[in-house]
Amino acid sequence: MSERLKIIAVEETVVVPAVLEAYERTGSPRIPARGFGDDPVAKNLRDVGAQRLAHMDDQGIDVAVLSLASPGVQDLPEADAIAVARDANDQLAEIVAARPDRFQAFAAIPTQKPAAAAAELERAVRELGFPGAMLYGRTADKLADHPDNDELYATAERLGVPLHFHPQTPVKPVIDAYYSDLGPIGPALAGAAIGWYYDLGVQYLRMIFSGVFDRFPGLQVIAGHWGEVVLFYLDHIGFFAQAGGLPRPLADYFERNFWVAGSGTVSSRYLRWTAEVVGTDRMLYSTDYPYTYGARPGGFPYVDTSNGAARAFLEDAPFTGEQKADIAHRNWERLAA
Repeated sequence: MSERLKIIAVEETVVVPAVLEAYERTGSPRIPARGFGDDPVAKNLRDVGAQRLAHMDDQGIDVAVLSLASPGVQDLPEADAIAVARDANDQLAEIVAARPDRFQAFAAIPTQKPAAAAAELERAVRELGFPGAMLYGRTADKLADHPDNDELYATAERLGVPLHFHPQTPVKPVIDAYYSDLGPIGPALAGAAIGWYYDLGVQYLRMIFSGVFDRFPGLQVIAGHWGEVVLFYLDHIGFFAQAGGLPRPLADYFERNFWVAGSGTVSSRYLRWTAEVVGTDRMLYSTDYPYTYGARPGGFPYVDTSNGAARAFLEDAPFTGEQKADIAHRNWERLAA
């Protein structure tokens, strides 16, 4: 390409003090993925200063759209979640204000209470200037298509902002049925290896078949991890879609309501398949920092986006310069405008 490609990454994770303190109060697992301890992942999650900026430069990322580590505030008690989401969003806004040239942020949403969820999205967008929100699938036993979320979805549609969804660990009965008695690999399979993506992909289908996008046709959803498995079975699922009574073909929902990013899974095959299914004008870019940063044999990351790998993956993609620019930054700028 004749000029340097600007890259905006839309799934870059942080843990802010308000959330870490809430996790401590409520007894959340003290694991690196929630910001606890001295593991490099935990340290990188907590850092929003010089080290993070240096890592972005090393990856080749110009702007990071920050969001809370999964499951955000969605596993906190209702009374805590509302206050913590507000404090977390204020802290995220301070991070963005300090370096608006390098950071944007997705709002944290207290989905435990419908009215509060919609109100916090409204505040985050109108007062704090956030371009959208990050959600984490279900809240307790309420899945993403639960009617309690309609007020939030209506607000997002009215404000014209996208909702990025990130997976979380499946419910315990699913873990017990499918991922138990496997030793150390069991928890990995239930989580970032495969379980996360099936869990959220099914929720996307539930949103479609329960009519969420028919009630809110302008609602825009960002799906990470190359569409959370569903994208690769879209033709097959579509054969059965008539039984669901959809008013339009299943694929139309992904072409009109979904945007897809890779979440740091550096796979040329997945990249090409996503482009074929939804088109490069519905694709975004993300690195899933810090989980994909730095070589760590036997654990995270499953791919390493350091040493310019995040940038090289997109620059070397089999697309035109215009298509690469769309994926790298123009689609996001259009969506977040």
